[in-house]
Amino acid sequence: MLATAWARQERQHMGGSPSRKPTSFDIAYLAGVSQPTVSRALRNSPSVSPATREKIQKIAKELNYKVDKNASSLRSQQSNTLALLFFEDPAPDDSLINPFFLSMLGSITRQCARRGYDLLISFQQLSGDWHTDYQDSHRADGIILLGYGDYEDYRDRLTHLVGQGTHFVRWGLAGTDEPGLTLGSDNRGGGKKAVQHLLENGRKNIAFIGTASSHAPEFEARWLGYCDALTEAGIAIDPALQRDGFSSEESGVDAVQSLIASGQKFDAIFAASDLIAIGAMRTVQEAGLKIPEDIAVVGFDDIPASAMTAPPLTTVTQDLKTAGEALVTALLQQIAGEKVESSALPVKLMVRDSSAAAKP
Repeated sequence: MLATAWARQERQHMGGSPSRKPTSFDIAYLAGVSQPTVSRALRNSPSVSPATREKIQKIAKELNYKVDKNASSLRSQQSNTLALLFFEDPAPDDSLINPFFLSMLGSITRQCARRGYDLLISFQQLSGDWHTDYQDSHRADGIILLGYGDYEDYRDRLTHLVGQGTHFVRWGLAGTDEPGLTLGSDNRGGGKKAVQHLLENGRKNIAFIGTASSHAPEFEARWLGYCDALTEAGIAIDPALQRDGFSSEESGVDAVQSLIASGQKFDAIFAASDLIAIGAMRTVQEAGLKIPEDIAVVGFDDIPASAMTAPPLTTVTQDLKTAGEALVTALLQQIAGEKVESSALPVKLMVRDSSAAAKP
């Protein structure tokens, strides 16, 4: 092994244990690459080929090489820290953090650790000055933004971040005209899958609960998926079956109460989030109706609580592990000056008892 040979040579030269610590230049020499390539490989940068990364990391391990994070930060003028900003959202507890994003936190934290970065977590109100902090003050090299909120309230701030050159990535609707880098799920495709499932199970009057406007782009995309499925099935879109609502149980409660009070006939509900679906289920049952016999329900997100409802909730599941890893990777690529495109991750339908087929 080259690294073993280096260590043996150092011991012979010094007459015992090597007194000089190995450097990244030693690794570069042994690997036959440049020192910047070593630095990138030890940060797991995708700009270095997997084979070269593996070779460099193996040599570093054999030499017991440790990255001096403080020295590296001084040289690069970077903090080796990423900031994760949660935005205020309706929640079933006092956290004001959507449980979907809490579920994503684990994979983001692990991916940061793998890439040698610390993670600074902060809770933000949309009325605050979050768009002028963190990277400008060198507290973090880049920002991950999580939270729904009202998109129209903070779109201008995202544009401001782009204008000042801040490195950031957000979880949302990955569209072509969104300011900055956005990763998200295939919201429209997921909405279509959910409604097709209900149609296949004999449901014909399907209500949609979720704000279908630019204030909630992800919900709007799920609404469009709902419309796609109905249109392909030859069923006209009935505006009377749509109710606005942001991601909270209260929205589900209010929407179902409104539908029942209107006398509108419906045999299924597609809710734009699991929180909405959970509130809707409770209100359906309080009205003396059975799930799924009278009303089938499908949600979106697959938060942990969705499997614990009675009956368990059918929902569109998003791969949280992949999502968290993708957010960190995309942000680090952006920080490294690499070209990164907004993209949407695939989704799957998690079928549970809340959407069983209607009885003839």
